[in-house]
Amino acid sequence: MSAEILLKTPLHALHLELGAKMVPFAGYDMPVQYPAGVMAEHKHTRAAAGLFDVSHMGQVRLVGDAAAAALETMVPVDVIDLGVFKQRYALFLDDKGGILDDLMICRRPDDLFVVVNAGCKDQDIALMQSRIGDKCTVQPLPERALLALQGPQAVTALARLNPEVAKLTFMTGGFFNLDGIDVFLTRSGYTGEDGYEISVHADQSIELARKLLAQPEVKPIGLGARDSLRLEAGLCLYGHDIDTGTTPVEASLTWAIQKVRRAGGARAGGYPGAAVVDQQLAEGAAKKRVGLVGSERMPVREGAKLVDENGTELGVVTSGTLGPTVNKPVALAYLAKSHAAVGTQVWAVVRDKRTPMTVSSTPFTPNGYFRG
Repeated sequence: MSAEILLKTPLHALHLELGAKMVPFAGYDMPVQYPAGVMAEHKHTRAAAGLFDVSHMGQVRLVGDAAAAALETMVPVDVIDLGVFKQRYALFLDDKGGILDDLMICRRPDDLFVVVNAGCKDQDIALMQSRIGDKCTVQPLPERALLALQGPQAVTALARLNPEVAKLTFMTGGFFNLDGIDVFLTRSGYTGEDGYEISVHADQSIELARKLLAQPEVKPIGLGARDSLRLEAGLCLYGHDIDTGTTPVEASLTWAIQKVRRAGGARAGGYPGAAVVDQQLAEGAAKKRVGLVGSERMPVREGAKLVDENGTELGVVTSGTLGPTVNKPVALAYLAKSHAAVGTQVWAVVRDKRTPMTVSSTPFTPNGYFRG
């Protein structure tokens, strides 16, 4: 895709000013790194606070008294009982239980605030309009930018603009004024660290970004470090670790399916693929997403085959890198159920050579979520 036809986020000019290396991503011209480089950006976010432009994501309002019940017909999670200013991870599924996208839902006093992935947002919005558009208003918010401030010192930096943000806990949100700029934000993110995602009007996004970058703890961070951070945190990237060829059970995302939506629950089923998901919850799945840690320093990348000691193929790596924090090769992969237990040794085939890896629990590095 040529640069001429790539979309630009409202912060595009700021990225250029900051010396970002820009790359095509999900149809947008996005910063992959700044002059400090991916490794330094990764480590800075783990130690202090990093500012990410995630304005390419899709922001949507669902408005109407029936919005929660309507959305619940599309996802295997409990939306109806979600409290005001509480946030929940959810999944859109197809009729076979395959994952169409993963998303975040936050209930606000007058609507549901939904954030979907950049590469899926057009299809997600069309899907919501076709499935539940007669039960609630599906209102895309293209006029909003989205910033993510992540890291253990994110709260310190953001609280200088409004001390009240420090009172939020993980997966809660609210409306705030940040030094004269009205925003909606949640205490959440996709790095495994404490932090915030901040929805702001596009016209004020650069002003807000400058206020945040003026804080001594904050540096700009690109997509390269965002990917290595989320991988160390054991978090899925849509289109890589999850897609229509994987179900929530296979993807080890059953924690996201509340009891009330499972077989025997008060509001069981009623969403696409429910029969497949319920069967796999009861009987298990033939493959499972796992974490892998390498004992040699050879990075194991997406697409690498996984084999047993006899060379029999067991699965494939879906994301992999040399983790800057753990200082070891880490990966997410799908393995046959027989080899998916923590502690099991497998071998990744890299350039026709085998490198040993051990099935590990995730996250690979402890998360820093603030739960109060």
